[in-house]
Amino acid sequence: MTAILTCIQGDLLAQDDCDAIVNAANAELLPGGGVCGAIHDAAGPELARYCAGLGSIAVGGAVATPGFNLKQRWVIHACGPRYGFDRPSDKLLADAFRNALDAAERKQVKRIAFPAISTGIYGYPLDEAARVTVAAIRACLPALGSVEEVRLVLRDAQTWRVFGAEVGC
Repeated sequence: MTAILTCIQGDLLAQDDCDAIVNAANAELLPGGGVCGAIHDAAGPELARYCAGLGSIAVGGAVATPGFNLKQRWVIHACGPRYGFDRPSDKLLADAFRNALDAAERKQVKRIAFPAISTGIYGYPLDEAARVTVAAIRACLPALGSVEEVRLVLRDAQTWRVFGAEVGC
């Protein structure tokens, strides 16, 4: 059975039926602002301590950690590109999604929830990010074994409309 791609408008941290959520991480895996800060706050200080022991990841890379105080068992930290700085931005953004899904497979995740990586402070334009993101995820779906659902959780109505149009939600 091929995994499905869904999208909703909502709070990434409220996806209680997901085994993993994806953190739009910085390369140093440090607590930050936006979704990254919210995940670190909710997971508790153990997450930052654990991440400090991992070192850094490459732009486009991903690594899984325990969820600590979160309802989700895993946090998969994916480092997206800073638009206009990290190049080629489209390849690096697609790599972040592919590598996060690879990490989810290694942890036998059934449901994973992603934010719109790189569209916040990293400045990736929504239309382009939606095209790259959805194409990267769809290319991975047939090869996924444990993952049954890939869910895009979009923070506001505008982001949901743009990504939803690309997904067909």
